[in-house]
Amino acid sequence: MNGDSHPHRWRLLALLSIAELLGMSLWFAASAVAPQLSALWNLDPALAGWLTTIVQLGFVTGTALTAALNLADILPSRILFACSALAGAVANAAILWAGGFHVALALRFLTGVCLAGVYPPAMKMIATWFRTQRGLAIGTVVGALTIGKATPYLVHAIPGVGVRPVVLTASAGALMAAILVAIGYREGPYPFAARPFSWKLVSDVVRVREWRLATGGYLGHMFELYAFWTWIPAFLAASAAASASAAASRPGGGAVSLIAFGTIAVGGAGCVWGGLTADRLGRERLVTIAMAASGACCLVAGFLFASSMWLLAPLALVWGFFVVADSAQFSALVTESVPAHAVGTALTVQTSAGFLLTMLPMQLVPALARTEGWRWSFAILAFGPAVGIWSIRRLVRFRAPARSALPSIAGSP
Repeated sequence: MNGDSHPHRWRLLALLSIAELLGMSLWFAASAVAPQLSALWNLDPALAGWLTTIVQLGFVTGTALTAALNLADILPSRILFACSALAGAVANAAILWAGGFHVALALRFLTGVCLAGVYPPAMKMIATWFRTQRGLAIGTVVGALTIGKATPYLVHAIPGVGVRPVVLTASAGALMAAILVAIGYREGPYPFAARPFSWKLVSDVVRVREWRLATGGYLGHMFELYAFWTWIPAFLAASAAASASAAASRPGGGAVSLIAFGTIAVGGAGCVWGGLTADRLGRERLVTIAMAASGACCLVAGFLFASSMWLLAPLALVWGFFVVADSAQFSALVTESVPAHAVGTALTVQTSAGFLLTMLPMQLVPALARTEGWRWSFAILAFGPAVGIWSIRRLVRFRAPARSALPSIAGSP
């Protein structure tokens, strides 16, 4: 039976999307309560930023190990996902008993390592159920995990909610994700062939030029994405503080958390839109449109800083929509650019490189804010989309000869 007409494909898409939403809530669980943790442990903003940055480092470490050991192409994805989500839930909940900043950092690092077994495998898993609608399918999964990452901010926005409910809600979600996938997921009609372990698999992937160009676009996208997600609450709060409006009209901490949740969560709709548009117009065109829009927002944000929140919040929502709308399509491009037996490793190497890069702008933005102020601190992020667009345009030119040859090949005897 054709995979894109299989009666179970939408049920599996819903299951994986819910699992990703629940599992990836671990990512910003500590970031959402960073102000409380900073007060508890007497942290300055630079140190507090490491509560998120260390997750990126853990994720990079986890994906690097997964790629080097070929785990994504050797182990059943269902087992890798479920075990990783369960371990991540435990590591995250342990923060409540950390007793200090350095122990908390170690636990956040371990959480990032575990999430390396939750994020990339899910994209491979859903790709086994979809072929012609793969952009929509992966876009939906990435949209769900985007909303999941935002949920700690939503919980934190509830009046009177402290650190414990935010952290435990995320861990409970990850536990539920592990159970859902362990019990409910089955491989689709387009499985990727398993293969024996090979030290050469990573180098085989990197030698594929289409993979390199698609990953170049992804790196440009990632240069912007996580720095934006991490620091948009601080940017909004600083803008409100700098506003000429009366202090009583400024949004409080709960309102800023709610806007931050909306800014990240709206990316879920952006991912679905991106998947539908990519399947209709082509992945390369979609990612170019999305990066151009988000890159423009990097620059416009400075002009609206300290203005009314009625102006800045809509810009943040538009930015949040486009900044991640293209994310899934870079993964889809990778699944189409390498041999089937290497898809899991190719996705893992791509994400590992992308998350390693995120650590630079995540530290650069607050450094600029300290020296130059928050107004233009996000402008540097526009560099990422510019480079990403350049790489994708090269990919289009590289593929053009092969695509132009398709009609003559199809029409040949």
